[in-house]
Amino acid sequence: MARYAEVPAPKRTSAFSSLQHQQFRWLYASNIAFFFAMNGQFVVRSYLAYDLTKSEFALGLINLVVAIPMLVVSPFGGVIADRVEKRRLIMAGQAVLVLNELAILVLLLTDTLQFWHMLVAVFFMGCTFPFIMPARQAIVVSIVGRQGLANAMALQMGGMNAARVVGPVLAGFIIALAGVRWVYVVAVAMYALALFSMSRVSKSPPVEGMGKKPVLSELWGGMRYVAGDPPVRALMILSIVPILLAMPFQALLVVFAEDIWHKGSSGLGLLQAAAGIGGIMGSFFVAWRGDTPRKLRMMMTSLLAFAGGLFLFAISPWFLLALPLVLLADVFASTFVTVNNTAIQLLIPDEVRGRVMALMMMTFGLTPLGTVPVAAMAQAFGAPTAVAVAAVVTAGLSVAIFALSKALRGIDATSQAALEADAAAAFSTGPAAGAGEAASAAR
Repeated sequence: MARYAEVPAPKRTSAFSSLQHQQFRWLYASNIAFFFAMNGQFVVRSYLAYDLTKSEFALGLINLVVAIPMLVVSPFGGVIADRVEKRRLIMAGQAVLVLNELAILVLLLTDTLQFWHMLVAVFFMGCTFPFIMPARQAIVVSIVGRQGLANAMALQMGGMNAARVVGPVLAGFIIALAGVRWVYVVAVAMYALALFSMSRVSKSPPVEGMGKKPVLSELWGGMRYVAGDPPVRALMILSIVPILLAMPFQALLVVFAEDIWHKGSSGLGLLQAAAGIGGIMGSFFVAWRGDTPRKLRMMMTSLLAFAGGLFLFAISPWFLLALPLVLLADVFASTFVTVNNTAIQLLIPDEVRGRVMALMMMTFGLTPLGTVPVAAMAQAFGAPTAVAVAAVVTAGLSVAIFALSKALRGIDATSQAALEADAAAAFSTGPAAGAGEAASAAR
């Protein structure tokens, strides 16, 4: 470690230190506008589909049509994110979204909208998101560097959680006060704002050497990297446990609200709001806490606390006790996800960043798969039993992975080596080189 002797130790930063970077402010503004529009659309899309068809099946179909291309195209989106300049890729995707929503708005204004129009629109949306999302994640490190990555990732996660809570509420209010058309007016404006803000971000050059091999070969190269890198592989396996087992509890909140505590739709709204607020609090806690050399302890503590809070929520006999419990559970869930994502971003080299981000985002698509067995257990034994069992299994598997994975137990040293390599490279050759060389130097 002698080569790092002159590098100053990381200092505690403020909760919003990443916003000191002008480029990150533009990126953050683009992300906030994008996620507010996206989450608002979740409400208006279902509302409009049901209004046009009066069919419950249509609700499932429209969500299936957007989900399938997202799942299939996501790996290729990561390859393209590594092949091309990321800012242009994001801007191109956002331009497609602006035109997509504008087309629906025109059909609404002319009273010619049909359900099949919506299916076509959401299909294009589902094909576009897999290119935008990995590039959005991958571009962060080129702006703030690895030293600022923890704070930047936490702020991004906090903004996403805020949009997840507030976006649907605003969309619902707009529908009630002004009608569906105005939701699309706002969505077009927000996507356009996201496009403009992204245009102010500096270019992020593509990975050198990418594009010389076939797309499938480069896709396989990204998968091979994750499979062959023990720390990254361990972190991704650990992240899948709560995604598959614990996070599907949100699909059962309606059962708790209706059948367990008999609070109806208002109770469901309060539970969802508490969960969303907990997610925001967890993200901003990580932003305030800043980068920590003890990422493993923070991850395992938050993951086990999430499982514990979820277990207590499941067995709670009182609704008023369940509200703070679900809030705390989501505080810890958000903390775990943010620290886990940050640790992975710290370790991966730039040449595979887009592809690894795409694979990470695919893991979040596993939540609906986990919902099926949890829902089946709820059908057979009741929602409280199903969620309690899922929480216990989550905790047990997490401890087992910790005990069996030497790479996971050594993650703090590996992450710190990446940070020190980044600081040393920046110290000797400038920030741009530091961000690009850290992962390989850490190895």
